[in-house]
Amino acid sequence: MDWLGAFFGFQRDSVRNQREHLVLLLANAQMRLSSADFSDTLEPRIARALRKKLLRNYASWCGFLGRRANVFVPDDDPRADLLYAGLHLLVWGEAANLRFMPECLCYVYHHMALELHRILEGFIDTATGRPANPAVNGGEHAFLSRVVTPIYAVVSAEVASSRNGTAPHAAWRNYDDINEYFWRRDVFDRLGWPVEQSRQFFRTPPDRTRVRKTGFVEVRSFWNIYRSFDRLWVMLLLYLQAAAVVAWDDAKWPWQGFDRRAQVRVLSVFITWAALRFLQSLLDIGTQFRRAFRDGRMLAARMVLKAVAAAVWVLVFAVLYKGIWNQRDSDRGWSRGTDARIMKFLYAAAVFLLPEALATLLFIIPWVRNALEKTNWKICYALTWWFQSRSFVGRGLREGTWDNVKYSIFWVLLLAVKFTFSYFLQIRPLVKPTKEIDSLGKVAYAWHEFFGQSNRFAVFILWLPVVLIYLMDIQIWYAIFSSMAGAFVGLFAHLGEIRDMKQLRLRFQFFASAMSFNIMPEEQHVNERTFLPSRLRNFWQRLQLRYGFSRSFRKIESNQVEARRFALIWNEIISKFREEDIVSDLEVELLELPPELWNVRVIRWPCFLLCNELSLALGQAKEVPGPDRRLWRKICKNDYRRCAVIEVYDSTKYLLLEIIKERSEEHGIVTQLFREFDESMQLEKLTVEYKMSVMQHVHAKLVALLSLLLKPNKDITKIVNALQTLYDVVIRDFQTEKRSMEQLRNEGLAQARPTSLLFVDTVVLPDEENATFYKQVRRMHTILTSRDSMVNVPKNLEARRRIAFFSNSLFMNIPRATQVEKMMAFSVLTPYYNEEVLYNKDQLYKENEDGISILYYLKQIYPDEWEFFVERMKREGMSDIKELYSEKHRLRDLRHWVSYRGQTLSRTVRGMMYYYDALKMLTFLDSASEHDLRTGSRELARMGSSRIGSSRRDGGTGGSGYYSRASSSRTLSRATSGVSSLFKGSEYGTVLMKYTYVVACQIYGQQKAKNDPHAYEILELMKNYEALRVAYVDEKHSSGGETEYFSVLVKYDQQLQQEVEIYRVKLPGPLKLGEGKPENQNHALIFTRGDAVQTIDMNQDNYFEEALKMRNLLEEFNRKYGIRKPKILGVREHVFTGSVSSLAWFMSAQETSFVTLGQRVLANPLKVRMHYGHPDVFDRLWFLGRGGISKASRVINISEDIFAGFNCTLRGGNVTHHEYIQVGKGRDVGLNQVSMFEAKVASGNGEQTLSRDVYRLGHRLDFFRMLSFFYTTIGFYLNTMMVVLTVYAFVWGRFYLALSGLEDYISKNTSSTNNAALGAVLNQQFVIQLGLFTALPMIIENSLEHGFLNAVWDFLKMQLQFASVFYTFSMGTKTHYYGRTILHGGAKYRATGRGFVVEHKKFAENYRLYARSHFLKAIELGVILVLYASYTSSSGSTLVYILLTLSSWFLVGSWILAPFIFNPSGLDWLKNFNDFEDFLTWIWFQGGISVKSDQSWEKWWEEETDHLRTSGLWGSILEIIIDLRYFFFQYAIVYRLHIAGGSRSILVYLLSWTCILLAFVALITVAYFRDRYSAKKHIRYRFIQAVIVGVTVTGIVLLIEFTKFQFIDALTSLLAFLPTGWGIISIALVFKPYLRRSETVWKTIVTVARLYDIMFGVIVMTPVAVLSWLPGLQEMQTRILFNEAFSRGLHISQMVTGAKKQGV
Repeated sequence: MDWLGAFFGFQRDSVRNQREHLVLLLANAQMRLSSADFSDTLEPRIARALRKKLLRNYASWCGFLGRRANVFVPDDDPRADLLYAGLHLLVWGEAANLRFMPECLCYVYHHMALELHRILEGFIDTATGRPANPAVNGGEHAFLSRVVTPIYAVVSAEVASSRNGTAPHAAWRNYDDINEYFWRRDVFDRLGWPVEQSRQFFRTPPDRTRVRKTGFVEVRSFWNIYRSFDRLWVMLLLYLQAAAVVAWDDAKWPWQGFDRRAQVRVLSVFITWAALRFLQSLLDIGTQFRRAFRDGRMLAARMVLKAVAAAVWVLVFAVLYKGIWNQRDSDRGWSRGTDARIMKFLYAAAVFLLPEALATLLFIIPWVRNALEKTNWKICYALTWWFQSRSFVGRGLREGTWDNVKYSIFWVLLLAVKFTFSYFLQIRPLVKPTKEIDSLGKVAYAWHEFFGQSNRFAVFILWLPVVLIYLMDIQIWYAIFSSMAGAFVGLFAHLGEIRDMKQLRLRFQFFASAMSFNIMPEEQHVNERTFLPSRLRNFWQRLQLRYGFSRSFRKIESNQVEARRFALIWNEIISKFREEDIVSDLEVELLELPPELWNVRVIRWPCFLLCNELSLALGQAKEVPGPDRRLWRKICKNDYRRCAVIEVYDSTKYLLLEIIKERSEEHGIVTQLFREFDESMQLEKLTVEYKMSVMQHVHAKLVALLSLLLKPNKDITKIVNALQTLYDVVIRDFQTEKRSMEQLRNEGLAQARPTSLLFVDTVVLPDEENATFYKQVRRMHTILTSRDSMVNVPKNLEARRRIAFFSNSLFMNIPRATQVEKMMAFSVLTPYYNEEVLYNKDQLYKENEDGISILYYLKQIYPDEWEFFVERMKREGMSDIKELYSEKHRLRDLRHWVSYRGQTLSRTVRGMMYYYDALKMLTFLDSASEHDLRTGSRELARMGSSRIGSSRRDGGTGGSGYYSRASSSRTLSRATSGVSSLFKGSEYGTVLMKYTYVVACQIYGQQKAKNDPHAYEILELMKNYEALRVAYVDEKHSSGGETEYFSVLVKYDQQLQQEVEIYRVKLPGPLKLGEGKPENQNHALIFTRGDAVQTIDMNQDNYFEEALKMRNLLEEFNRKYGIRKPKILGVREHVFTGSVSSLAWFMSAQETSFVTLGQRVLANPLKVRMHYGHPDVFDRLWFLGRGGISKASRVINISEDIFAGFNCTLRGGNVTHHEYIQVGKGRDVGLNQVSMFEAKVASGNGEQTLSRDVYRLGHRLDFFRMLSFFYTTIGFYLNTMMVVLTVYAFVWGRFYLALSGLEDYISKNTSSTNNAALGAVLNQQFVIQLGLFTALPMIIENSLEHGFLNAVWDFLKMQLQFASVFYTFSMGTKTHYYGRTILHGGAKYRATGRGFVVEHKKFAENYRLYARSHFLKAIELGVILVLYASYTSSSGSTLVYILLTLSSWFLVGSWILAPFIFNPSGLDWLKNFNDFEDFLTWIWFQGGISVKSDQSWEKWWEEETDHLRTSGLWGSILEIIIDLRYFFFQYAIVYRLHIAGGSRSILVYLLSWTCILLAFVALITVAYFRDRYSAKKHIRYRFIQAVIVGVTVTGIVLLIEFTKFQFIDALTSLLAFLPTGWGIISIALVFKPYLRRSETVWKTIVTVARLYDIMFGVIVMTPVAVLSWLPGLQEMQTRILFNEAFSRGLHISQMVTGAKKQGV
């Protein structure tokens, strides 16, 4: 590597970094060899395999361009393999931002590899006559300065021209455009080598001759949805047309009326189909013409030819179709001539369908299509040229035949149900009312009708909502079918078999075998191939394991190595639970598996499994008559009972002999007594020789003895008395035959010479320091006294959930683990910017306006965990709880406790470092001998006992109490108190080779320079976790004023006790050219190691027990799923923020169903799972050469995560999903946080709609996978928007019918307009609004994992807590931001804070966030519904009106009230009053230069409308068209005014505009005089105001007096003119750049807009004020918001009112 670095000019630290990288890759690969193949020297096949994997994308690129790869490696020469692999790593490691452009790096590597070959072969440079040297050399930074920096400068200049992403995408090149430039065959001629900056490629904006968009042009238009998924829309539109044609004859069944006429009419679908193809070709030309004339004439020619061909087909079909009807008319019937013309049409249709038939054939034989697409033969390019552009990605995406069958069946069934439903309940019911309305005569409209007396618009209004629902309801059917498929797959995956501790108890005896089978490796399975016999054997073994069919998987005994390993792992899991404060000290003793002590012959199950078993055994002994064998068989039917009996017997024997002096006479008596018991049991005479009925008395006396032993102050006299009583019961009452004293002496059961009482002076108790002894006594006491089933152990719900999930996962189909030495190495990468690392003291105690601090809040939310934390602190030496708030080290413990319950970096780091702890433990267990395990378990038991404490005070109930004795030190190091104390030393080195954790703290250098507390906390994390590495970008300012940038990796050196720098790699410039998060990941990616990398967000957590299964998960990379091995392993998430509030619960339930059932179905059977979240594990080496683990282009890749999945699929990767392992994840918990998150995601989906990735997937995937892809990505957001559009279409349609007079006329002259189709539409719309189709997957998944009744009860509780209001509100958020992003852009990252939401949000803040997305739209719909109620002919029937408008009113109410319902104290009268005052202050505050939007309305208004400034021409035109709807209010209402006198003249409408003009003149006048006179001559200004008011009042009086104008007309006019004013303002904003030239006009618009926002605020606050005034609603709202189900018992009401009984 040093040689390569010196020759090619790589940086020294970059060479060091990649040398370590390469060495670790080789070492790990060598370690994975089987023992027989292992040697100290590097295996040549390993070097070759690594080189091939790293260069696979390069080789594919060379083949695509028709070039030979410049990699020349002789056979059996590993050094050459290493040189070529090392060169690739060096190029990649120093490429900086160029890593997002993999083919650009291929181009660079192609030339450098050739130079390397020339050097290795000793070529002589013909120009100099010297040995060949690289073209790029000249020092350490030659590669960076001469190769990377010029290309980086091009990217930087293009990004700068984007105006921070606000410029149209078509105006500048992003990462993908520049990368796809290297897909051109002529790129070698255009660029050359070394790269010359005079070439066209390096010209930058504003140079018009520079290279423009390459490969794809992103254009803002809703037409992208059709263009990318044209096959879907063609299917829907053609079926709609065909179904309407068939249904037109109104037959009951489709086939009944399907005569020759209908058959010929159906043929018209081919005309539509050809027209849709023509539309597609026009869209291609319209969006891609910029590229077509630059990328080559062939592309332009293809576009034009396809448009011409489509137009020709439209003409051909139209002519042939018209000929059929002409022939029929001329023949006056269906003759042979018409049949001949029909056949001609069918022949043409057959030719038209030939491409579709070929595509269907290739779909049935997917491997043929894959082969054709992957081949680089020119003949294949020629054959496919007509159908698609030549592209490096998106080739060979077809799945295997079996996968094809699975997802095809899914979609065939779904489409069959959907189309059947649509025909009978949507399309067919509309035929009759359509005919009736169309057949009506002249209609007397209530206004001036521009288009004559036609009824076609009424038909259009009738069909519009139905068609909209028809186009989107596949989303509903998908939710239903995917839920059923997900449940089916989950059942076969054995999810939810262990749901709670009760079910765990039944399976626990197989637990050790399951753990051994799945987690512990077996050497013979390390290199096992996945051929059929091994698969069948593995299946049979798992079946035996799951159901206990085989002796080897039935139960474990105490002397087995398997049991000892299991005990160590289980106890370590429980120990981690205790460290996390989710179990108490008592629960630790009840849950842990004790070691082999006191000569117990059976495995010592945890106490919670043995509870009540001994009592039941005693009852059986008393009640079951007969011989010993019968009684013992009865007891042995329950294995836990058998173990409890034997353990208590053996423990009692050991205990008594331990506390009695060894050589005393009493010791011999006890020994003899137990010898007799043993003989009786051996001879099966126990029930004969002893009275089983007396066992209860023996039990009672033994319990009394143990109670005395457990008291803190032990009274020897009482203990002696207890022993004597126990002896008397056994000797005198227990034996069947009474024996004399002489017989007892002879048999050694009594004193030979009774000089004193028995046991006096012979009882010797162990010291208090002997914690192990007293711990075993407590265990005995618990087993003897427990009377319940302990189903509530542990008490904490999170602990129960984790235990249940872990235990259930071990019975699922998990790949067999290898030894740690042979496992795949992996890294974890976490991007971090400036979020919370550890909460400080001020944050803990800072109170909000209600007097609530974060600490107090968490103590109420997690009362049991707080109790356990205090208990732990007391055990560690805390004497008073006040120390938590005063002493430094205690305060830090408190800060950790709080931070571990938030979404902080410290929580994430702790969770990810569990991998390190788990791998160390597994490494030890892999190599530990039986002796190591036996002695180690005993040592740990001794240490653990001393850690927990050895004595308890008697608390009044058996075994309960608290610890009185604390550890001598504050804390005990894990190095000396856990399994790590048994390590031999080699474990640390092995694990460091297998695991690396890198946190990309982008601005850590700046934080250190500013002494930011975050930097100190990050340093503390590095101190505490030795495997943690921190990568950051460092800025160095040189003396010349230039700034240099470096990627730096640091760690904390435990020996030097300071932070040390490991690597420093110079960058070509600033890091952030694209989106921040992927850029941060990219710069740190070079410091990761291993074969895989797991991406973890800063709001995630991990669990120790899940970390144990990581090496199993990594083995999935070696399995084939279908025809491909996976490249991304999807991992299940658990949302841990669900208990914070009801809103957090809704989000948690929704997210849980998405990341479990949703992802499960996407992976299998649909095969379209992408990368949706950040617990996924990437095949690191595969992604290393394919653009990295995310995309970073500005704005278009704002949802950077999912593009990694797109990229993976397009490049032939496979994404799977695995649910036997989980990672914790935090979600936003407040409505504003949730809304900002959903706005970010919806905006990201809007940008995805425009992207090349979605377009290519829409065209390159087969039809059924394309459907799956659409409905699970952008289709979900589009269909959500279409639901809202359906509401608009329905409400506006009804409004039009009512005010035009059509509704009244139609209802009087037809049967009805309220038909079955409309009912189906309203029902489907309401189902979506209520979130029921979102709730269905939640119900199914909860049923699967927690039981059906629990799932239904949870759903009902959610409805009681207004979950439907939240989902309806959420629907508005998605609709607004998705639509606005496509239309105008404006997508941006929105920081949600990820904090605890306990404070009340002011109305001004809510108004800023929701005014345009929810409030304004709700007010609009509300006004329409009120007007409809006033003018509809059905208003006489209140029930009809309610049924028609219920769903619409629910939407209006949800959009207005949700921000108050889900806002703490949202219905508090005083707070709302103060909030409105604050709102008015914000409204009237005059803006300034540095004023922010939360201070001034004017500044907010500017920002809220900023997207219009960057909107394109078509976006502005569409915005104006949409805003024209506000003028319809005026047009519809003025004809209803009394002053109109029933006139239908257009003059009525035109004259009404005089009111608008007069109002604007008055406003302009007031604005003019205000600016001129309000400061100094305010009397004149007031006079002008008075004149305007007087003229207005006088005008109204005159109208009332001399015209038909009535006072009610004034109020009605407001509903007409106010929307018009808002429409004028909305359109004026589109022309803002021109209107601002006139200061007076613009100030008038601003003034009017301010008044409108005040009016909107008053309208929104009015219902809130009414609800706040009603008694009891505030308390109910508080409980709904915080109490999850009215039953958690949290003290939220105290919290919100601040009525705390004690200080925080």
